[in-house]
Amino acid sequence: MFSGLELTLLLLGSAVLGVVAFRMLHLPPMLGYLAVGILIGPHALGLADNNTTTHALAEFGVVFLMFSIGLEFSLSQLMAMRRIVFGLGMAQVVLTIVATMVFGWLLSTQLPASIHVSWQAAFALGGALAMSSTAIVVKMLTERLELESPHGRKIIGILLFQDLAVVPLLILIPSLGKPPEELMSTLAWAAGKAVLVLVLLLFIGQKIMRKWFTIVVKRRSQELFMLNLLMITLGAAWITERAGLSMALGAFVAGMLISETQYKHQVEEDIKPFRDVLLGLFFITVGMLLNVGLVMQNWWLVLILLCGPVLLKFALIALLAKLFGASDGVSMRTGLALAQAGEFGFVLLTLTAGANLLDPFIIQLVLASMVLSMLVAPFLIEKSDQIVMKISSNEWMLQSLQLTQIASRTMATQKHVIVAGFGRSGQSLATLLTEEKIAYQALDLDPERVVEAQSAGAHVSYGDAARKESLIAAGVYRASALVITYANTASALKVLHLVHELAPTLPVIVRSHDDTDLDLLKKAGAAEVVPEALEGSLMLASHALVMMGVPLRRVVHRVQSARDERYASLRGYFHGASDVGDDAEHTYVRLHSVTLRDGAGAIGKRLEELELHEVGAEVTTIRRGKERLEVTPRTVLAASDVVVLRGSAEAVDRAEGRLLQ
Repeated sequence: MFSGLELTLLLLGSAVLGVVAFRMLHLPPMLGYLAVGILIGPHALGLADNNTTTHALAEFGVVFLMFSIGLEFSLSQLMAMRRIVFGLGMAQVVLTIVATMVFGWLLSTQLPASIHVSWQAAFALGGALAMSSTAIVVKMLTERLELESPHGRKIIGILLFQDLAVVPLLILIPSLGKPPEELMSTLAWAAGKAVLVLVLLLFIGQKIMRKWFTIVVKRRSQELFMLNLLMITLGAAWITERAGLSMALGAFVAGMLISETQYKHQVEEDIKPFRDVLLGLFFITVGMLLNVGLVMQNWWLVLILLCGPVLLKFALIALLAKLFGASDGVSMRTGLALAQAGEFGFVLLTLTAGANLLDPFIIQLVLASMVLSMLVAPFLIEKSDQIVMKISSNEWMLQSLQLTQIASRTMATQKHVIVAGFGRSGQSLATLLTEEKIAYQALDLDPERVVEAQSAGAHVSYGDAARKESLIAAGVYRASALVITYANTASALKVLHLVHELAPTLPVIVRSHDDTDLDLLKKAGAAEVVPEALEGSLMLASHALVMMGVPLRRVVHRVQSARDERYASLRGYFHGASDVGDDAEHTYVRLHSVTLRDGAGAIGKRLEELELHEVGAEVTTIRRGKERLEVTPRTVLAASDVVVLRGSAEAVDRAEGRLLQ
């Protein structure tokens, strides 16, 4: 037997090796954790066993996962996607559970009486199989830049409802293990306690949470902020556990409460290391449950349980998406992305095993099939386009027709502008180009917008500018410029990569939200980057200066100078309490004033001696009394000087340390 420290070291060491191996294969780390658990578990090498220590760590992993889901819970997002979430998502979860219960009933008539599948067991199993892997699917969609595509929006909507459905299932499944005569009273009592606890946490906790976080943040201590965060997460989990409910439910509510505050993004970043490490240990313990020998002996049953649920979920989701108005291609892509099992499926399966609802033999087979389905998922999503093209001749014809339509519109055009995205910015650009009699061809992924704009005479086609075929069809070889009118850095980088490959000399103008990714986009080949926040500031300032009597010529000169120097004088700003979320990213350029009190280490030193550039910061201004000094490397700092630093949050903190130490 290993000691607690030895067991922890074994788990961590194995996790590192497993994640490295699966990263090298470009597979999700979660699958590495599962593989490690299978390997070191009691049914394989026997190096580790399921004991109270591993179970406690695993439970904390689920707690932090539910907390993260609560953080992402947005009422406004739910309302905007309510038809997909509460229509398509609810139908998918409910019908999967119903189908599993029907299959369980049919199976019970064929199996020996010793292996009986009750309706309670079938319900719990259906809930586990209804889940899909948020981690795998969202990662793959993000990498493929498909989050905003028609099938991407449907996938995210269904995943949102699955996350919500976990909450009642966490309450229901443990109660299903009670004797039939006690079942209704147990469920009613559990539901009553859940409502009472949720009301207390949501309505009373909401008011307390905002005030308490404000008090903590004003102390300006990262350590205190972190301690407070852990206390709230585990405290809410303890409250629901004491009420006889799941710890994960309390963590979910805590995440929901914090999601309504301005500290959401900072909390999300701070909690991530705890969540990822502990969740990894949870998946290792899931892997330990798998009896490899038993699975190998019954491989044909595992294969049936792998293919059956995957095909059922694919067909069910594709059919439901079709009924909700999606095209054949969108329906099938949605079904392929969500056909696999998910993280919460393991959580619910563990609860099912704990409530003794299913025979351990069946649990082993289902667990194996779920692990295998998640191993297959990345390949299904990666090859979804090819699969859809082969299955659906309509989809192949539709894709070919789209490219043909784009090519036919630009075939006779030379020196035109390709407009990527036909939203408000794209349409404004198109209007100005038309007035100047400059030809353009726009590409957009919103079919309704494309149809309406085409009927009004706009030169726009349905197509993805981040696809090589669409750019070629739009005449990238003959174009004079390409303008990316949407502010999405990941997609813009992909377009820039394709343009560099197809037409290296074609100038590309990119829109961005602010100056965060300005340098990155320039390095990727953008001829110009237009940060809308800084351009808005310039326009606001120019109007104010003209109103104050500054000559228009001088105002225009100042605006042009700011653009010529790539907005250097405007990059960064002083952050306040409402900008806490920005700091969490550590990528935003910010300004920060430091007053050199008596005893500060920088007093009497030249700027060049401090070497602030080494930590990524620069000095923009030095104020001495009412005088503003010229900033040069040889400027000597004095007591009471106010030094204005510019850089990322981390760089500014380090530079401040050098000034004051």
